[in-house]
Amino acid sequence: MTQEQPKEVDLDAPFTSDVVLEVRTGKVKPLAGLKAHSAIYKDVCDGPVTVTNMGLEGDEHDYTFHGGLEKAVHGYCSSHYATWRDEFPESAEHFVPGGFGENLVTARMNERNLCIGDIIAVGDDVLLQVSLPRQPCFKLNHRFQVKNLAVQTWKKSRTGWYYRVLQPGTIKAGDQIRLVQRKHPQWTIERIQEYLHRKENDDAMNEALAEIEELGAESRNQFKGRVARQKAKERKAQAEKNAPKWRDFKVVEKKQQTPRIMSFVLEAVEPRTDPDEVELWSGAHAKIKLGNGLVRAYSIVDGDKNRFQLGIALEENSRGGSRHMHEDVKVGDVIQVGAMTEAIAFQGAASEHIFVVGGIGVTAFLSLIEYFKKINYSAVMHYAVRSAADIPFRDRIEALGDYVVIYDKSAGQRLDIRSIVKNRTWNSHMYFCGPKSLMEEGKRETKAHFMPDKEVHFEAFEADVSGDPFEAVVANKGGKVLKVGEDETLLEALQKEFEDVASSCSVGNCGTCRVGVTGGRVDHRGTALDEDDKATSMLACVSRGIGRITIEI
Repeated sequence: MTQEQPKEVDLDAPFTSDVVLEVRTGKVKPLAGLKAHSAIYKDVCDGPVTVTNMGLEGDEHDYTFHGGLEKAVHGYCSSHYATWRDEFPESAEHFVPGGFGENLVTARMNERNLCIGDIIAVGDDVLLQVSLPRQPCFKLNHRFQVKNLAVQTWKKSRTGWYYRVLQPGTIKAGDQIRLVQRKHPQWTIERIQEYLHRKENDDAMNEALAEIEELGAESRNQFKGRVARQKAKERKAQAEKNAPKWRDFKVVEKKQQTPRIMSFVLEAVEPRTDPDEVELWSGAHAKIKLGNGLVRAYSIVDGDKNRFQLGIALEENSRGGSRHMHEDVKVGDVIQVGAMTEAIAFQGAASEHIFVVGGIGVTAFLSLIEYFKKINYSAVMHYAVRSAADIPFRDRIEALGDYVVIYDKSAGQRLDIRSIVKNRTWNSHMYFCGPKSLMEEGKRETKAHFMPDKEVHFEAFEADVSGDPFEAVVANKGGKVLKVGEDETLLEALQKEFEDVASSCSVGNCGTCRVGVTGGRVDHRGTALDEDDKATSMLACVSRGIGRITIEI
């Protein structure tokens, strides 16, 4: 049963009462074309529906991010749909009541007149409390076939909201809704979204929101986390004044993964105790000082800043890095580890995550694709190997199931990058890591198929850094002129002259070594800068000046 939508609704009017236009429930099912599941598609319920502390009877949730006591019932303002249709006419057919997966369809209640902690009565016996603003994910993009719609919902404050159930009972279309109690009139859903998404660095507001008990844990913990990180940042700034640049790590495990790939587990001799200083994200690199005087950066397979794992392939033409690790380093040895930097930003707006990987390149993405599988995101890794015997971390890769497709070169199987790019799912994000030939083909095909730079991530583990000699004038260091040789990088020249020049991956992935460019031409290399960034910056570890350039560090 459906009630008629009011013709004119003033969304800025205070909320005191409303009416249930529709009650909707749905089942978890696969999203079309993806591995991900969702219960966003909900049907209208005829007659009364029982409401329990966990939500509406017959309604299912993907409990990865939805459902539970604080997300028992989802509400949405049906008056938003006409505005969405005007803004995205190409998807107008999708913007109809129920489209956002709401349980209660209403017309007057909205993000501007509902406050966190509001207690509302529905019908004769149900009491609900506004607990959380909805934080939309990629499934909305896929549902409405609009890229980045999820971002637009919070920018425009049209996300919807969740209720916890204070008093169970039954509800039906036509039930009256009335405001029973308002404890936090200053904290509308819209205002909370202002600090949740748009003004994340307002320390005073973060502290205030972290103290609101009625705010559900999903959002409240974000504000608590920001408060904790700010305090940790202040402690870190103080501690870094005397902190060593290199830390001692003991090799606690060395394991032959394949005939040419060895894994190492390194554990800090003096662990860091501040949790904000320990966490790592997928795509992190560790800079390792080798006993033979070399410094190399390796992708971290998993772990944190106190204990982490590396996977290192023995290169045929090793200049001493991989050969030293394979042949000279033993369990019990202490080696020095420098900067650890994360390089892969979480792309939550993508409908599908497609990884194209060759050989040891799996170390950069293994923990990330495991995470996507854990949180029920749609992802697949196309993995090219020399042979079945050359697959490292085999048990973990096998556990990925249909999240991975293996191409065995020895069996005549070929990784067809053109086909993968051409047939990618709508709104996909692609990730590449492997030998130079794989990376170059990935760049050719993504450009040929007009993929924007922001939808592709290239994680290089080797880089061409040589070229013609050039000069760099360091404008903010007294105009010091550095001469950079043909086999030398700008980063190396800077580090010889100045002490505090940060770097991490050394192959152009992470952006740690970024310097400003105020004059001259640059041969840009690496993947950490987009086209807009290249107008004012360069990566000192791989990019090269042409003739003479002027920089700031």
